[in-house]
Amino acid sequence: MPRTLLVVAGGSLPPPLIASIIPNPDLVVCADSGVDNALALGYSVDVAVGDFDSVSATGLATAERSGALVERHSIDKDETDLELALTKAITYMPDLLVVIGLDGGRVDHYLANLLLLGSIRLRSVEVDAYVGDAKVSVVHDTRTISGRIGEIVSLLPIGSDATGVTTSGLAFGLENETLAASSPRGVSNSLTTPLAKISITSGTVLAIQPDRLRPVDGSAA
Repeated sequence: MPRTLLVVAGGSLPPPLIASIIPNPDLVVCADSGVDNALALGYSVDVAVGDFDSVSATGLATAERSGALVERHSIDKDETDLELALTKAITYMPDLLVVIGLDGGRVDHYLANLLLLGSIRLRSVEVDAYVGDAKVSVVHDTRTISGRIGEIVSLLPIGSDATGVTTSGLAFGLENETLAASSPRGVSNSLTTPLAKISITSGTVLAIQPDRLRPVDGSAA
């Protein structure tokens, strides 16, 4: 069975239904006040990483009492707490890395968190993130995404141009094309089938489904 690792950051909590989408992660790694977020969602904390300048004393004590590994870092560090947590997470060699709690608060933190998802250090693992109602899937080589027919999908290259981009199952198909870094060309595509495939030759693309968790006709996605 695939080994799923959940990384919880200290931003805004996703909708409560996230716990039904990721019901039983094999390991939960928290970045600083991500400890409080994980506990609020009903997850047990296995590993807590950071300088712990924002986690509640109660939350950290609860994690420690439950036997969590607590890895403390100086507040005067070069990496963000989420970067440290992701670095720790990949040492457990998961198949899928799911990240929540990225947004909220400062816009520079939010942007830095999104950029971290495409880190070269995470190329060996599939990475998904949930941000509000949105799902973000990181594409390094080939990914298949699922959703409702007509659901919006935006393809945004990060770090550099994405070349050799080829898609199937999207309204505006691409065939061995280039998506230039910082270009909005890939915004607001949509699914024509419940499964879509995205392949690239070089670079990194974020496949963003902004309404993935939004209820339809009163029910969850």
